[in-house]
Amino acid sequence: MFTKIDHFKLHHKDEHHDSALDVAQGVEDAPTVSPYFRKVRKKELSVDDFVTGITGRDITILSQAITLIESQNPVHYGKAQEIIERCLPYAGKSVRIGITGVPGAGKSTFIEAVGGRVENMGHRLAVLAIDPSSQRSGGSILGDKTRMESISANPNIFIRPSPSAGSLGGVARKTRETIVLCEAAGFDVIFIETVGVGQSETAVHSMVDMFMMLQISGAGDELQGIKRGIMEMADLVVITKADGANKHKADLAKAQIRNALMLFPLPESGRRPNVVTCSSVEGTGLDEIWSDIEDYVAFTRSNGYFDRNRRRQNKYWMYETIDQALRENFFRNPAVESSLGIYEKEVDENKTSPFTAARELLENYFKGK
Repeated sequence: MFTKIDHFKLHHKDEHHDSALDVAQGVEDAPTVSPYFRKVRKKELSVDDFVTGITGRDITILSQAITLIESQNPVHYGKAQEIIERCLPYAGKSVRIGITGVPGAGKSTFIEAVGGRVENMGHRLAVLAIDPSSQRSGGSILGDKTRMESISANPNIFIRPSPSAGSLGGVARKTRETIVLCEAAGFDVIFIETVGVGQSETAVHSMVDMFMMLQISGAGDELQGIKRGIMEMADLVVITKADGANKHKADLAKAQIRNALMLFPLPESGRRPNVVTCSSVEGTGLDEIWSDIEDYVAFTRSNGYFDRNRRRQNKYWMYETIDQALRENFFRNPAVESSLGIYEKEVDENKTSPFTAARELLENYFKGK
C-alpha cells in the first residue's frame, strides 16, 4: 500500500526541471581567438644574418646583437663572440670619445646639443649611455633616450642606454664589444657617457681615443672638482651651463682649471688639455669643442699616439676578459659552490679570516680542476 508521501514522490519526481534554481542551457561562447589564426614563430637569426644586417646598417639587427652581448646566457654569449669576430674587419674606423662629469653637469643635454651638430656635418653618431643599476634590485632607469628626445628619432644617430649591472663602478661590462658592432654598422663617431661616479672613468678611458670631462661652475670652490687621478685622464675639460648670470662664473672656473692643469706633467699624447666653456641650451661654444676634438685626433694620429693607444687598449681588454672569465669559472665550480656558504658564515662569525677562507676556496677550486 502506498502512503501519501510515496504517492507525492511518484507524481512529482520529474517536475524538478521547473525549479527556479535550474540553469538554462544557454548558447556556447564564441572562441576569443580566430580558428584561422596561426601563431608564426619568430625566425631565429643566424650569425650570418646578424653580420649581414649589421654591416648593412640595419639598426634593429644591431640592437638585437647588442642584447646578445649583454645576455647572461652562455649560449647567447658564444653566439655574440662569433658575431663580434666576424665584424672586426669592418670595425676600428671611428673616433671614440668618452664623456664624464658629476651628476647634474648636463651630460645628456650636452650630448644632445653636440650630437645634432655632428650629424649635420655628415657623421653617423652612436651614443652608448651607461645607466647606473640599483645595487639592491639590479634595475635601472635607462632614461637617456627620453632625455635626448630631439636626436633619438634621427636615423643617423643610434642611442643605446645600457644598465651598468654594478660592474667596474658603473661601466657596462660589454661596452667594449658594443663599440665594435657600432663601428661595423657604419657609425664613425661614438660617444660613451659614464655615470660620473666610482671607477667608471678609468674603465671608459681604457676604451676611447679622447676623454672629455664636463665641469660645472658656481657650485662652490671649482678647484675642489680637480681630482688629480681623473683630471690627468682628461684630454678636454668643458665648463657647462655658461649662460646668463652663470657666464662670469664659468669664465672664472675656466681660468682656474687651466692654471691648475699647467702644473700637471705633459700627457703621453703630447698635447696639453684645453679648457672651454659652453652652453648646451644657447648652443654657444659647441663648434669650438668639436673643432678641438678634430685637432686632437689629427695631432695624435700624426705623432703615432692614436694607433699606439688603440693597440694598448686591445691588450688591456684581453687581460680584462681573461680576469672576468676566470672569475665566472671559479664561482661556477662545484667544489666552490658547495662550500662557499660555509666559508661565508665562518667569516661572518669571525671563526676564519677572509684571507684564510679565500686561500682554502682557491685550493678547493684547483683540486677540482
